[in-house]
Amino acid sequence: MTLTQLRAFLVITTAGSFSAAAVQLGMAQPSVSELVRRLEESYGVRLFTRGGRRLVLTSAGEALLPHARRAVEAADDADRTLRDLTSLQGGVATFGLLRNANYYFLSRLLERFHSRYPDVRLRVIGLNSVEVADAVTAGDLEAGLVVLPIDADGLEVTPLRRDDVLYASADPARTARPATIEGLAAADLILYDAHYGWRDPTRRQLAERAQFAGVTLSARIEVEHVDSALDLVARGAGDTIVSRAVAEAPTFPAGVHTVPFAEPLYDTIALVRRRDVPLSPATREIARLARRMLLER
Repeated sequence: MTLTQLRAFLVITTAGSFSAAAVQLGMAQPSVSELVRRLEESYGVRLFTRGGRRLVLTSAGEALLPHARRAVEAADDADRTLRDLTSLQGGVATFGLLRNANYYFLSRLLERFHSRYPDVRLRVIGLNSVEVADAVTAGDLEAGLVVLPIDADGLEVTPLRRDDVLYASADPARTARPATIEGLAAADLILYDAHYGWRDPTRRQLAERAQFAGVTLSARIEVEHVDSALDLVARGAGDTIVSRAVAEAPTFPAGVHTVPFAEPLYDTIALVRRRDVPLSPATREIARLARRMLLER
């Protein structure tokens, strides 16, 4: 018993003849008749009998009818589901964003995607790059944006853009000349991403520089969000580091000054996905839009 046979059986039941069913199915009449004949022979029953000008169901046909309907309806539902997934008419996009994504205008990404594909559900998580990379590796997210470096075992990493990392202070004298790692070690540092600490990619870069320079970096104050760190800096509690995107944001405190490092330091933003694992159409599209927005900025 095949779905083709059951579909032909249902159409014949409605149409009342092999010839009318053949027209609806887009098949030759002998082919339709052969489908039913083989089905009948498989079980040794008759499914139709002639009743006037129409074919009518036998008792075996009546018994088969509800099962045939359910089977064909289930197959059609499965077909629609898979077609929706591949045509962006349904499905779910799972994606990880930088915690500071708004500073790169990536919050607009969600609005743009949703306006284009309103039937696709979005599961977008804004985490530190460490957790985004871990979630993609574990398969909890299909893809995401991170700041490098990360632990990339099993991941395909595509760098997209670089952003300067700047030294920030409310004291203009501290930003009169390019920053150095030695100067950073001597400063009262206020650092954000407290939960991830020195696993954070930007902090990892600083720690490596400090190690080569033979100095130690430590934070006087650690907070979770960059906005909190900047508020403390503006109040004169210490100094911090920020990306240029943060420094150029309209919300950046007016009394905080910035300067690049003498040896330039960058946040490199990259797209990560599991190696050799295809993305769903929805996640592939949101990744494409994210890449385009970052490269255009």
